[in-house]
Amino acid sequence: MSEETDRHSKALDVELIADPIARAEAKNGIRQFDVVVELIDYFLSPDRKVKLRPSHLLHLHRIALEGISSYAGNYRPAGIEIHGSRHQPVGAHLVPGEIEEMCDYINESWNRSSPLHLSAYALWKLNWIHPFTDGNGRTARALSYLLLCARLGYRLPGKNTIPEQIAADKTPYYKALEAADTVWAEKKIDLSVLEKLLADLLANQLVSVHDQATGEGPH
Repeated sequence: MSEETDRHSKALDVELIADPIARAEAKNGIRQFDVVVELIDYFLSPDRKVKLRPSHLLHLHRIALEGISSYAGNYRPAGIEIHGSRHQPVGAHLVPGEIEEMCDYINESWNRSSPLHLSAYALWKLNWIHPFTDGNGRTARALSYLLLCARLGYRLPGKNTIPEQIAADKTPYYKALEAADTVWAEKKIDLSVLEKLLADLLANQLVSVHDQATGEGPH
């Protein structure tokens, strides 16, 4: 994901990908970021109060998996396993209720929680629920970034966005999710590791703005 000036160059790169599935995923990723930007503007309308709904989440997922999966924009119909993780997601019949609770937590905490906390919560909780057959990570990262910008009150500048950085090196991200899962096993929410990771990635994103302003970055 990237700012508009960067999306065009990446669209050209997409055409060079030989694997049709990978090419579709790349194109959908660009489209999904466009939707994130649209939703940021929608939430920041002067006459609108931010209220996250399950339909927003399903829309982000639909864009990510369109043309790739028949379950695009729909919750998974059965159980699922996360390879490489000890976490066992909830049964499919519990997914809608868990998503409702996630949205409620975010909406009720909107004015009293920091932007990074809300962003980290969405990133962790959606991965914990794992509501889709595929595309959970992509959708969680898009939602997390959307909430961070909406809570801050503006679109974040910078080309190397937080979701892009996570996609480039997922190991710290996976470790942070596992840390939150471990604490949640005792029914406690502690997102400090994930919040620290997002804070560092945010700083990296904003460095590109500094480099552009000072002329130190690539031309």
